[in-house]
Amino acid sequence: MTTFLVNPASDNGATGRRWPTIEERAAAAGLRGAALFSERPGHLTELARQAAEQGEQLLVVVGGDGSVNEAANGIAGLPDVEVAVIPRGTGWDFARSQGIPHRLADAIEIARDGRARAVDLGRAGYRDGTRIFANVASAGMSGAIAKRANETTKALGGKASYALATFSVFRRWRARDMRVTVDGEERAGRMHDVIVALGPYLAGGMKLCPDADPADGKFDVLLIGDLTKRDLVLTLPKTYRGTHLPHRKAEVLRGASVTIEADAVPVELDGEQPGTTPARFEVMPGALRVRVPN
Repeated sequence: MTTFLVNPASDNGATGRRWPTIEERAAAAGLRGAALFSERPGHLTELARQAAEQGEQLLVVVGGDGSVNEAANGIAGLPDVEVAVIPRGTGWDFARSQGIPHRLADAIEIARDGRARAVDLGRAGYRDGTRIFANVASAGMSGAIAKRANETTKALGGKASYALATFSVFRRWRARDMRVTVDGEERAGRMHDVIVALGPYLAGGMKLCPDADPADGKFDVLLIGDLTKRDLVLTLPKTYRGTHLPHRKAEVLRGASVTIEADAVPVELDGEQPGTTPARFEVMPGALRVRVPN
């Protein structure tokens, strides 16, 4: 049994406009099922949970990272449900991290015939809230960048939107005093950002944590120190190739538990900014079954 979980607002509303074509092409390829449409933020969490409770075994998310995040929050830990992704959002870094292509025909084929892989999720606790994330969390400048990018139309696409938001936020941002503990190993100092990654890609295609494995039971934790404008200009292009490390102002730690102590620094989860520090992140090993390329 298959259900499509569709976020019509994703990709600047293009997903809703193109859904009849997507549905037709999926059906022509042998991928058929009922479609449930998100009507408000958080709605896909409810729809995913309801579909799973009704015995659906394959949920096909049609949208971007926020859509995957909502679905994961509805079905995390359920062993008999698989998720496939037809990436349609401006930011589709979860799909990139899983090797799922953006091309519609290829994504449909993987949704239909891909192998199920048990991948990790993360559980985040932050000031006034808790939530699951599917690909990446962070604390610092990236939370403000996500907020800025989400406030724009993203008409230029994810890569350009996030790059422009990065430079816009960087002009006003100042590194903060932060204390980070990863499986008992502590670092403290002035930092621009702390990236807590399950997958290698974030922010519209930046391969910031190139060695991150979504199924190894650990986070790759990238600590980014006090950057200058020159650091950013020289390093940002390299992030899209994953060649920016090693860097004298960055360090990568690995572990299953991360705490970040700082004074009200923005926290970002899968491209959304739900709260601020202090924050704690825990790996949920193998908590989501995702269809990936064979």
